[in-house]
This record gives sequence, C-alpha cells and structure tokens, in this order.
Amino acid sequence: MNSSKPKILVTGSAGFIGSHIYDLLFGMGYEVYGVDDLSGGFIRNVSQKKFFTKLDLRDRTKTATYIEKIKPDIIFHLAADATEGRSQFTPFSAMDRNIVAYKNVLIPAIKCGLKKMILTSSMSVYGAQQVPFKESMMPQPEDIYGISKMSMEQTTRVLADVYDFKFVVIRPHNVYGPRQNLSDPYRNVVGIFINSLLHGKSFYIYGDGMQKRAFSYIDDVAPAMVKAGFKKECEGKIINIGSDEPVTLNDLAETVLKTFYGGGAGVPKKILPKHVPDRPREVKYAYCEHKVAEKLLGFRSKVKLSEGVSKMTDWAKSIDKQPFIYLTSLELDHPKTPKTWTAKLI
Repeated sequence: MNSSKPKILVTGSAGFIGSHIYDLLFGMGYEVYGVDDLSGGFIRNVSQKKFFTKLDLRDRTKTATYIEKIKPDIIFHLAADATEGRSQFTPFSAMDRNIVAYKNVLIPAIKCGLKKMILTSSMSVYGAQQVPFKESMMPQPEDIYGISKMSMEQTTRVLADVYDFKFVVIRPHNVYGPRQNLSDPYRNVVGIFINSLLHGKSFYIYGDGMQKRAFSYIDDVAPAMVKAGFKKECEGKIINIGSDEPVTLNDLAETVLKTFYGGGAGVPKKILPKHVPDRPREVKYAYCEHKVAEKLLGFRSKVKLSEGVSKMTDWAKSIDKQPFIYLTSLELDHPKTPKTWTAKLI
C-alpha cells in the first residue's frame, strides 16, 4: 500500500457492491480498510482480511472507537439495510441500519478530519415520479427505505456545509452480479430467481410482472462509483449510475429461465414463474437517466442484461444453491405482508 495516498474506509465491505469497491481501491494502491457486520455480507467476499474488521455500526461507542483508530480521509459508505420492499414491515431496522449507523460513522469521522464522503444512496428516493428519474427531481420516496436514504443525503449536505468536508451522492439502481446475497428472500430479484432455480423450484413475480426496472451489472457500476469518488467535478453532486436498458420483470424472468436452462424449450413447466399479489407501495416504473454520469464520468453501461445474467448464473452455479434465510419475525406483521414471506414460499 502507498501510505502517501489518502486513507480510505469502506463500510459494508463484505457485502455485494462494497466488496467490489474495496477490491478496486486496494488494487489502485490505496491504504484501505473495511468494516461489515456480516448480516448481509460474507467473509468469502473479503479479499484482504488483514484490513477487515467485523463491526456493527449501530454500536455508537465501538464505531467511534474504530473511526478514531483509523482516522479515514475518505469514506465510501455502502453499509445498509437495503431492503426496500421489506422496509414497511421492518421500519426500525431501516432506521437503525441506515440513518443511525450512518451518523455513527459520519460524526466521529468529522471529528477525526474527514475530507470526503462518498455516500451510496438509492433510486428509491425518487418514489413514483415520471421515468426516467433525473437528479434534478425533488425526492418523493414511497417507502421507509427511501425515506431513510433521503435523510442520509440531507444529513450529509447539512454537515458538509457546516464542517467543510466534500461529498458525492451516488444513486445506483438494481445492481446485480457475482457476490450478491443469494440467501435473501426479501430483495435482489435476479438473485432470488437464480437461487430458486438452483433449488429446482419456480419463483414468484409480484403483480402482473409489468413493473419496469433497468438491471445494472456490477462491473459497470462499481468502477464508476470509484471514479466518482476521486473526480473534483463530482463533488457536491448527486449521480445516478446504472443501466439504460429498462425491462419488465416478465422479461427478466424469461431471460433468467432461458439462460439457466440453455434455451426456452428446455424449461420444465413446473418451473414456470407464479404470480402473486403486488407488494404494498412498490413503485411500478423505476429507472434512471444517466446524463450527469455521462458528462462527469464518461459513463456508459456496457453489459447487456443477457450477458450479465449469464455471468451471474455461472457464478451462482459455482457456489451452488444457498438456503433462503428469513427473519425470525417482522417488526410489523399484517394481512398485507406478502405471503411469499409469511409462508416462506421462496
């Protein structure tokens, strides 16, 4: 490592996007440290275990002690409870693992001389506005997760103005690829579809499947996020990063099935997806414009959905099927709770 370069902390570094960010930074020669509580990440994702610390960022005292020890110049904050659809049923978790954990990192980091925060936010802050979502839109989140991310963005803006550190807000969307948590039944639809097939089971589509998303492959997203962290032109900016290829969930299902079984004719009838009622407050059409990323980063998504799904399927088959892990209980249970969760159908 080159100690003359800034010291960098990556939170959520054992997670999906965080582990890719960590590896890119380490490969660039930075002095980089990682923390994760392993609630959604895996130690197998950690390439440099010597510089990794298991840490629950909800613990204010332990987090402050760690930050005071490391004294990071730059933080890439990716630790999150990124369960958008579940957040209506686990609002405490959304608050504690997003807003509270973030402040537990940010405040001691400011005290220790933080120079820049690269905050990973979410497309969920846009809510159900006209697509494609643009950074100039006022946030209008439809769910508790989006509210928590909006709060984190506003907290960053206020404290950066008062304490003179730089920041970049990244809003990635529907990112998928190797290292994603296949065990999560609440989020990561590409992973849920593929892991269900590994179990020899059909998967479920909420509603009519005409929801539109632009699924973004990790090899497009992670390098752009790192680049944004070091470009002066990105400071103080909000940047959407992701794919320009919106598809319906029905289209995604067809792509996953054809990829997994090597062609449509080979898909067993018992494996065909099943439709269940919509989830509460799920936004129907959600994808972004990327003109800001194009202008500031020269960003263009390159990996087509068929190619990305093929790469992720190969990776998933290499680690084999993973057990779906449900919470012991939801913080709020209600007749509107998806039956796929209450009956553990996934």
